[in-house]
Amino acid sequence: MSKVIISCAVTGAVHTPSLSDYLPITPAQIADQAVAAAEAGAAILHLHARDPVDGRPTPDPQVFMQFLPRIAERTDAVINITTGGGISMSLEERLQGALTAEPELASLNMGSINFSFHGLAARPRVWKHDWEEPYIRATEDGIFRNSFKDIRQILERLGQGLGARFEFECYDLGHLYNLAHFVDAGLVKPPFLVQSVFGIMGGLGADPECVMAMRQTADRLFGKDYVWSLLAAGKHQMPTVTLGALMGANVRVGLEDSLFLGRGQLAKSNAEQVLKIRRILEELGMEIATPAEARATLQLKGRDNVAF
Repeated sequence: MSKVIISCAVTGAVHTPSLSDYLPITPAQIADQAVAAAEAGAAILHLHARDPVDGRPTPDPQVFMQFLPRIAERTDAVINITTGGGISMSLEERLQGALTAEPELASLNMGSINFSFHGLAARPRVWKHDWEEPYIRATEDGIFRNSFKDIRQILERLGQGLGARFEFECYDLGHLYNLAHFVDAGLVKPPFLVQSVFGIMGGLGADPECVMAMRQTADRLFGKDYVWSLLAAGKHQMPTVTLGALMGANVRVGLEDSLFLGRGQLAKSNAEQVLKIRRILEELGMEIATPAEARATLQLKGRDNVAF
């Protein structure tokens, strides 16, 4: 069995500061948690930026550049920059960080989706910032847009233009067919990383049957041309990624995807989640890939060819 690549999604754009005191917000917090996750075994670090004052998601490349060099100085992990940003951001805003950083790897959502997490506002709580509750509730009426034209522009500008490869985030079976369209068009070349996403409201559920269907569909469409990974939201995180690993997948964890380590137990850091899935995988007899091995598997352009 090949080694398992662990990705860690450090902060994201879903959870807000009032949901967990452990969510990294400032550039220093994001850098420190990212480095600790890499030291725990994450070969890939998936990164968003946040306003250092109130924690809201921001596309500002100047904020990205406050933590990217700090991380690069302290770890050789692959740095993966979001192009998803936040659901209220325009395409140009979402691309700012990645176009500035010119990373080895960037995320790319493979279709529009009713991406909702409005249920997070249902529980009474004291909000730290005025923007949080309206931001969460607004997702009930929000559409995370990723049109074919949007996807093509990202592939051309960031991929063909700057040599980045992509973490193709697929929330439903149709997103695999969207990816197949761009493979047929010659804009995506193997080996490419397919990140199957489960348990997001508006996307595919985290049932074992859904995991199997995603794998079978990807196998049928792409054969041996792709590298499979998966993530699951909230309570589904650890059970689903463990199931995926048993089926041959690489895995993603992190506070972007779930704030918890176990039932009712908030994770105190991203590293805690990485250490937990690493222990599970190693007890199952699997080996963990290093950043160098992840680069080789995904045929990335290398740390020397980024802009930070």
